[in-house]
Amino acid sequence: MIHRYDFGSPIHTGAVVRELPVSGGAIPYFMISREHDALCFSLSLDRDDIVFGLGEANRGINKRGHLYTSWNIDDGLHTESKNALYAAHNFLLIFSKTRCFGAFFDDPGLMHFDLGYTKIDEARIISENGDLTLYIIEEATPAEIVSSLRRLTGRSYLPPKWAFGYIQSRWGYRSEADVRAIVDEHRKRRIPLDGVCMDIDYMDDYMDFTVDPAGFENLSRFCGEMADSHAHLIPIIDAGVKEKKGYDVCDEGLEHGYFCTYEDGTPFVGAVWPGRSFFPDFLRDEVRAWFGSKYHRLLDAGVDGFWNDMNEPALFYSENGIKDAYEKAMRMKDMNVGIHEFFRLRAVFADMANNPNDYESFYQTLDGRRVRHDQVHNLYGAFMTRAAAEGMTAHNPDCRRLLFARSSYIGAHRYGGVWQGDNHSWWSHILLNLKMLPSLNMCGFLYNGADIGGFNGDTTEDLLLRWLQLGVFTPLMRNHSCQGTREQEIYRFSLQEKMRDIVTVRYALLPYLYSEFMKAALTDGCMFRPLAFDYPEDETACRVEDQVMLGGECMIAPVYQQNARGRYVYLPEDMLLIRFRAAGDYDCFPLQAGHHWIDLDLHEMPLFIRRGCVIPLSRGGEWVDAVDAKDLTLLGWIGADSAYAFYDDDGLSTQVSLADGLTRITVRCGEDDTSAHGGNLTLHTHKLITD
Repeated sequence: MIHRYDFGSPIHTGAVVRELPVSGGAIPYFMISREHDALCFSLSLDRDDIVFGLGEANRGINKRGHLYTSWNIDDGLHTESKNALYAAHNFLLIFSKTRCFGAFFDDPGLMHFDLGYTKIDEARIISENGDLTLYIIEEATPAEIVSSLRRLTGRSYLPPKWAFGYIQSRWGYRSEADVRAIVDEHRKRRIPLDGVCMDIDYMDDYMDFTVDPAGFENLSRFCGEMADSHAHLIPIIDAGVKEKKGYDVCDEGLEHGYFCTYEDGTPFVGAVWPGRSFFPDFLRDEVRAWFGSKYHRLLDAGVDGFWNDMNEPALFYSENGIKDAYEKAMRMKDMNVGIHEFFRLRAVFADMANNPNDYESFYQTLDGRRVRHDQVHNLYGAFMTRAAAEGMTAHNPDCRRLLFARSSYIGAHRYGGVWQGDNHSWWSHILLNLKMLPSLNMCGFLYNGADIGGFNGDTTEDLLLRWLQLGVFTPLMRNHSCQGTREQEIYRFSLQEKMRDIVTVRYALLPYLYSEFMKAALTDGCMFRPLAFDYPEDETACRVEDQVMLGGECMIAPVYQQNARGRYVYLPEDMLLIRFRAAGDYDCFPLQAGHHWIDLDLHEMPLFIRRGCVIPLSRGGEWVDAVDAKDLTLLGWIGADSAYAFYDDDGLSTQVSLADGLTRITVRCGEDDTSAHGGNLTLHTHKLITD
C-alpha cells in the first residue's frame, strides 16, 4: 500500500509513472516541522532498526549512523567522509522485526539525511526546497516494498544481451589504432571481450557527436571492422556543449534557445573539457528531442551503445566564477601572505569547480515555468539519460541499446543504467562496489557496476584480479582507468592468464546472470539483495555487510582485502560452495549453516548456491554471441523439488515478456539415474550434489 503526501508546491520530477491521490490525515512514522523554508521529517529509530536505501551512496548497505546529502556532484575522492556522490536516490527502507516501511522523498533539490548521526536514536530528513511529495510504502516484507516502489516508478531499463559481456575502457584511447590494438590483444590471448569504451579522446576538440578525423578517419568503416571482430564501440557523450561558431550543436542550441540561461535570459556559460560551454535544458521536451536526435549520427555509423558523463552537471568553473576568482587573487597580489591568507588564496581557485553559487545563478524551464537550477539540480543527469534513450528509441524502437550514465535520479532507471562513479584503485572500493549493488537495485538501477581495477590511482595485479572476481557478477563488467595512471588492460600483467580465466567464468555464468537480471526487471524485483531480505529472522544475517544475495539461488562473498588467502563467511542456511578458477575449472563443497573460513587462493573465486537450488552454466565463449545458451550444465543440489526457471530471449528485442522467455528446468532423481529436462535445452547434470 502506498500513501502520497504533498508539501508546498511539489516539482514534477517524472520519477513516478502512476498517479496516486493525495492522502489525507496524519502522516505515519514521521514528525513534521518547518525550519525557515526547509521542511524537516523526524523519525525515531529503535535499537534494531536497519536503514536500507539511498541507492548510490557511500558507506554501508545499512545506512544508519551517518550523514548523507542528496546533491549530485563530480567528486572522485570517495572516502568515508564524503556525504554526496553523483546520484540522488531519495528512498529509505526501514526494517526490523517490529516494523517495515519505505519512504520515497520526491524532491530534486538539496536534501540531507541524518540517519542517526546527530542522535543515534533519531533520523532527520531535511528538504531545503520545502516543496516535495512523500510516498510512504507499507508492505509485509522489504522485497514487497521494493516491488511497490518499482510499480510506482516504472520498469527498469533493459540492456542488450551483449552489454553483459566484458568491456575494456580507458581515458586515453585516441585513435582507431589504439582501439584496434585493444581488441587484437584480447582476441590473440583469448581474453573474452564484447566492447571498448571510447572516452573524450575520440571527439574532435571535445565536441559532442563529433569524431576526431585524425584519429578516426572513417567511423562507419571502423564500426564494421569491430563488428567483424565481435566488438562494440561505446563512445562517451558529455553534458557541456562547446561554445564554437560553426559547430552545429552549439549554433542550433543558441538559435532555438535550448540552453540553460541566466536570470536575464542570456545563455549560462560554464566550463568542462572543451572550455567555455553551454548546457542543454533537458527538462524541456523539445530540447530532449533535439539533443536525443544528435545520437543518430553515431548510431547511423554503427555505434550501438553510449555512456553519458559530466551530467551532474560538472562545472570546472563558470564564466562569472573565474572572473571573480581572478579579481580576488589580484587583490591579494601585494599582501604578506601568511597562513590565513594562504588558505584563502588557495581556496579562490580550488572552490571554482562545482561551486554552489554557480548552480544558483542559472535557470531551466519545467512545465512551462522558469525554475532556478539548484531547485531541480538532481534531475539534470536523469533527464540527459532520458534524452539519449528517447533519441535511440526514435532511431529504432525495436532494438535495445546500451546506455549508462554517471549522474541519476529515481526514474532514470527506466532509461539506462549507471556506473558507480570515478572510484580509486583501493581495496576498500571493492567492498564499496559490493555494497552499492543491492542499494542501487532497490531504487531500480539493475544495470550497474563499478570501474574494475579502479579509475583513479595505480592498480596492482592482485587488486585487479580480486576485483574481476566481483565484476564477474555485476551486470556492467567494465575495466576502466584514468589517463596518467598505470595501464590496466588484463594482457599487461604477469597474471594475465589467471585474469583471463576469471573473465571466462563470467561467460560461463552468463545464461544464469542474464536470466536473473531479466526476471528481476520484468517482475520489479532485485537481482542483488541484502541477506536480511531473504533471512529476516536471522539477526546475524541481517547485519552482514560484505555478502549479498544474487538472484533466487545464490550468494556472493568476494575477497576484498590485500594479501588475503581466503575469507570468513556466514551461511544462514546450508549452501554449496563453488570455487571457480576458470569456466571449466571449479570444485564443489557442501557446507552447513554457520560461520566458515573459506580458503581461496589469489586465482580462486567463490559462489554459494542455496540448498535445493540449481543454476545453469554454459561452456563459455570469447564474446556473448558465442555463448551457447542451449547447451548447459546444471550446478547445485539434487532434490525432490530441484528446478530452475530459465529465462532467455534474442537479447535485442524491446518487446519481451516473462512468459515467452521462460523454460522450466526440472531435475529428476532415480535409483540409478539423474536427468534434467528443460524444453529444447541440452542439459548435463554431472555437477549436482545430492540433497
